[in-house]
Amino acid sequence: MYTLYGALASPYSMKLRAVLRYRRIVHIWRHGAEAMQLAGTKVKAPVIPVIQYPDGSYHNDTTPVIYDLESREEGRSIIPPDPARAFLAHLIEDFADEWLTKAMFGYRWLKEVDQIQMSRWLAFDSMKGGGRENSEAYAEQFRNRQVGRMAIVGCTEENFPLIRATTNAVLDALEAHVTDQHCLFGTRPSLAEFGMYGQLSQLGVDPTAQTMMRADYPYSMRWLLHIDDMSGVEGEWDDADADLRPVVHALLQQVGRVYAPFLLANAAALQKGDTTFSITVDGMEYSQGTFKYQAKCLVDLRTRYAALQGDDRAKVDAALADTGCIEMLS
Repeated sequence: MYTLYGALASPYSMKLRAVLRYRRIVHIWRHGAEAMQLAGTKVKAPVIPVIQYPDGSYHNDTTPVIYDLESREEGRSIIPPDPARAFLAHLIEDFADEWLTKAMFGYRWLKEVDQIQMSRWLAFDSMKGGGRENSEAYAEQFRNRQVGRMAIVGCTEENFPLIRATTNAVLDALEAHVTDQHCLFGTRPSLAEFGMYGQLSQLGVDPTAQTMMRADYPYSMRWLLHIDDMSGVEGEWDDADADLRPVVHALLQQVGRVYAPFLLANAAALQKGDTTFSITVDGMEYSQGTFKYQAKCLVDLRTRYAALQGDDRAKVDAALADTGCIEMLS
């Protein structure tokens, strides 16, 4: 049996838990301080979630884990069988993991009302007791640490207009879609839905973001609860030659609009040895420190794109036309 160690306030934990639930992979869910302790001792990068396999080994980094589980566990795959759609689903998931996470982080730690509630809730989740005074003292320490990291990850007041604009565009597309159908590539969920769910699940909880979602995106907010546990969904994939749904095109537009220049600027800065980089999108400026992991994401996307052959490459190119993505992938 698998054991997933994570946290309710961790978007990647919620993402992987939702995948395990949909795929009906038997597992135990454990959250709290134990997850962070394991992350610091059992895996290379000290981040959650950590999943323990039946053989006793420990793993993290949700995307590689998800693909590994695809090779280990049969049935209810979340990778579309059409290679072109599989690539597009991966591209959207990568965008969610590496860019939409900035919305989660920014909404949680920019305003005092969110800082106070979420630091206290995270301390409560971790300690599960210990007294209110001790819990709130730990919450304040955690709050100061997280707020201190804002500039490093690009979640500053100066950067937030672009982050918010992108998030609103994603939610606009999702709100228009989910009242017709829950999924992007058929009547069953793909990697893309779970990637978006992980980040957006936190916007449905944190005070400022939750207020925004209730007012402007009520069906998307409710959709999050559906994606959280789709173990009862059967569903089918769309035909490989079927038209892509408008929501997919809208999401890919955002990938090309902001994520492509973000990845390219980060990679260029790393190559030059710079420690920071900046981009400007629609007059909105954004800057942050360079990250090697996101350079690896760009290499991975290019490798997956290069592996597409014939009709599959043609279908992806058609889907990405006029988005700005092809230039990044080439």
